[in-house]
Order: sequence, then structure tokens, then C-alpha cells
Amino acid sequence: MNIFQTAEKQTNILPEKYRMMTIKELEDRAREIKDKLGNKLFIPGHHYQKDEVIQFADATGDSLKLAQLSQENAEAEYIVFCGVHFMAETADILTDSSQKVLLPDMRAGCSMADMADISQTERAWTKLQNMFGDTMLPLTYVNSTAGIKAFVGRHGGATVTSSNAEKMVSWAFEQKPRIVFLPDQHLGRNTAYNLGIGLEEMAVWNPITDQLEYEGPLEDIKVILWKGHCSVHENFTVENVKEVRKQYPAMKIIVHPECRREVVELSDMAGSTNYIIDAIEHSEPGSSWAIGTEMNLVKRIITQHSDKKIISLNPHMCPCLTMNRIDLPHLVWCLEAIEQGESQNLIQVEEQTATFAKLALDRMLERP
Repeated sequence: MNIFQTAEKQTNILPEKYRMMTIKELEDRAREIKDKLGNKLFIPGHHYQKDEVIQFADATGDSLKLAQLSQENAEAEYIVFCGVHFMAETADILTDSSQKVLLPDMRAGCSMADMADISQTERAWTKLQNMFGDTMLPLTYVNSTAGIKAFVGRHGGATVTSSNAEKMVSWAFEQKPRIVFLPDQHLGRNTAYNLGIGLEEMAVWNPITDQLEYEGPLEDIKVILWKGHCSVHENFTVENVKEVRKQYPAMKIIVHPECRREVVELSDMAGSTNYIIDAIEHSEPGSSWAIGTEMNLVKRIITQHSDKKIISLNPHMCPCLTMNRIDLPHLVWCLEAIEQGESQNLIQVEEQTATFAKLALDRMLERP
């Protein structure tokens, strides 16, 4: 097995019986099994999950927080991660080897994470070293595969979150004069720009053409952005911002830094998922907001804050399709398998990959 592969016991086809069960039957079974397993079971639920799943989560949050909470719940023999593949990998990397991390539906992936695979990254690194020598440090967004995290760990780099990206990019520049930022070009660009790095000092590596996209002297480049993006956040546009400004002149626009630079530039506020949640939570009753992030979360925020006018920045936005694959039938199917002593859809990162990936995570976590 290649060190960057993940070992998984996969079962992808949902048995028909779960499709035939009523919502009440599914909810009753989920509660029954949760009660039966008690502390042996921990269900983390990402902010973007459907309400039908979130209602059974023992904790909600972003991917790193949930992986850390999984690590803290040492009594839990089973971690049923309601999120996407890379999140479950991170949980497996951080948890004890005796704990089993399960993903209710193995089709729940992340298009952004899939935009940087290890073969592309190794090839790009070799070509970039030929251009820039030993002047680069790689950073990767936590929204990346275990293989990419391991690559970054092996080369002295670290992971970043949307909350601490500025701190980690500043740290990286203390180590080397250039950084390579994977896999989300928009978070990398927005972060570097906020730190005073000009757009003319940023290049883009295209993994499809294996070429550096940049006009100008190579020595001027400080940031090399991987040409990847979030399929949800990239769909928020300048036109969306202009339309909100036109219809609701007093409305504040708050977006995630995975949005395009020009959208962030025109918005009032930009920050991580938790930043957005906190901003709305602490805003005045009667205030109005247009939110540029995933629709399941926006709908939940709207429900929780009926004293405020809240809309999606893009009214035609759909929920994250891969995140949405985990639904109540798949969750119950996973829980019943545990009850029967099975461990289907087991996420198990190969040991050497996990070691290097944890190194990248630890370099980030060591910095308060």
C-alpha cells in the first residue's frame, strides 16, 4: 500500500430497508442505539450537515474542532463522523488506535480536497524546486486529504484553518521567503492579501497543466497558490453582492474567506464559519445580514435568529452536495452495524501517513 492511501472497509449501497423506514422509525432507532451505547459512541456533526442528522450530534463545529473533540472523548470506542472524508481522516489521525472512526456514507467527499492529490503535489513540488530551490514552505488547509497533510508534514510545513490562517502564514514566512498554499487558492489569496502581500506577488500553480500561472519576474513571487477551490463558496459572485446592496442598502454582508477575492473585497466582513456564527449571535436584534456560506448552515442560523433579517448572499445556492450525502437513513444504517458488532465504512489512515500528517497538525496546534 502506498503510504498516502487510506485503508477503508467500505459499504456504499444503502440497504432498501432503510429507504422504506419512516422518519419516526429512523429517529427512534437512532435514539435507541445512542442510549444503548452511551459513552462508547460519539457523534460529531459538522456545521454543514442536515438538521435531520445534526439533531443526533453530540457536538457540532468545524472539522478540526470535531476531530479534537473526538480525541478528547477517549471513552468512545466508535466515532461516527457526520461530515466528509477528510474530516474523518483527521479524526482518525488524532484519536487513539483503539478507537474506530466511521463515515456513514463513503461518498461524502470534498471537491476541494480532491483538487490536490499526492501525485500532482509531488510532481509540482519537484518542478517548483527547480524554479525556486530550497526557498519554499508548504502549507495546507485542513480541508485536504491525509496524503497532502503528510506531504506538508514531511517538508517542514503545517496545516491551517480559516480561523488561524493569518497566524500560520506569518509563521511560515519566518521559516522561508516563499510559501506554497494548498489546496484552496481563495483562502490563500485572501489571507496573504490581508497580511500586506500584493496580488502581483502571488502566482497560481495549475495542477492540470503542470504550469505556473504568472506574468512577471519569478523572484517577485512570495506566494504560490494551488489552483483549487470550494465548489460552494466559489459560487458567490460580485453580482450577488451588488444585488444585495441594491435591494437592501443597510444590510451587512458577511462571507467565508473561501470566497473569491473580489467578493471578500466588496463584503463588510469575512471570516471562518465560527466567526460568522459568532457575528450573527452577538449582533443587535433587528439587524440584517446576507451570509455567504453553505446553505444548510445559513438556514439553521435563520431559524435560530428570528429576531434578525437574514438571507443567503446567493438566493439560488444549494447545500454542499457531498456533505448532504449523509442523511438519517445512512446514519441509522451505520449505528445498527455498530450494534451488530460490525465496523463498516471504517476510516483508517495508514500509520506512516498518519505520523507525517499529525506532524503538520501539531505544528499548527503548538501555536496558540
